[in-house]
Amino acid sequence: MGGRRRIFEILEAARPGDRPSARCDLFLIALISLNVLATVLESVPAFGVPHGRFFHGFELLSVAIFSGEYLLRLWSCVESRDPRFRSPVRGRLRYATSWMALIDLLAVLPFYLAAIVPMDLRFLRVLRVLRIFKLSHYFSALDVLLEVVRKERHAFGAAFLLLAIGSLFAASGIYLVEHRSQPEAFGSIPAAMWWAVVTLTTVGYGDVTPVTTLGKLFGATITVMGIGMVALPTGILASGFSEELRRRQRIYGAEMRSALADGILDADEEAHLEALRRKLGLSEEEVEGLGDERRRAAASSRDDKCPHCGEGLVL
Repeated sequence: MGGRRRIFEILEAARPGDRPSARCDLFLIALISLNVLATVLESVPAFGVPHGRFFHGFELLSVAIFSGEYLLRLWSCVESRDPRFRSPVRGRLRYATSWMALIDLLAVLPFYLAAIVPMDLRFLRVLRVLRIFKLSHYFSALDVLLEVVRKERHAFGAAFLLLAIGSLFAASGIYLVEHRSQPEAFGSIPAAMWWAVVTLTTVGYGDVTPVTTLGKLFGATITVMGIGMVALPTGILASGFSEELRRRQRIYGAEMRSALADGILDADEEAHLEALRRKLGLSEEEVEGLGDERRRAAASSRDDKCPHCGEGLVL
């Protein structure tokens, strides 16, 4: 299945020197960017109304290309080095439920849903902005961010639950101390919820503020609490980034040790390691220590060969 293997290589992030793959990457990046731009411009009446047919035609073309890309990725995923996707049936099912495949599916699903189920087309048009997440195929920073969010989803869920509890507490407290002085702003706990959220998140728009002394003291307390509320998901994200980076370094290190198992690092292994480094989003500095090991092994393999014929030397 050489053709399937080649399609897989072209659709994946380009390896050094693979021009067809690099051109495919540039084309898809440009198409994704133009889709997001088209979605933004179509929301402007001065552009969307007179050029509606153009935007509709561009959407049809984009959906056709993205649908073909998704099907080709699903078909060729069995050529991946990842053993989870090697099986013709189970491997494709696992790939279809992977984070990246779901993003690809989400890029075209609103279009097909509109053709099957009557829905608000304006809502579906705005959903096309989500196609920007397809860029995670080509930009490792976005890929790392999405992977961290996926892995830390339970921690983020706990943090947002705590934020919801804090908002309810803040809204209840400010209602008790301010509802008589400002019945239009704090006349009920739901009405006070806006103030609670913007205060806990330390945004503080200033459109609604306490006027009583007790209300100001309570508001100051909630503002200080809000600093911790904001720092909590930030800490989760930073910790997740650090752990994900270490995980990717371990993956690269394992591939490095596997390539060096025979004591020889040939050109194909060099190219594979470089492609893996790019795919994992690791900088050359982050793999510098492993790179020194690689260079020492390569130099050792060259010393064990005849400089004229390339055959191994008998010691």
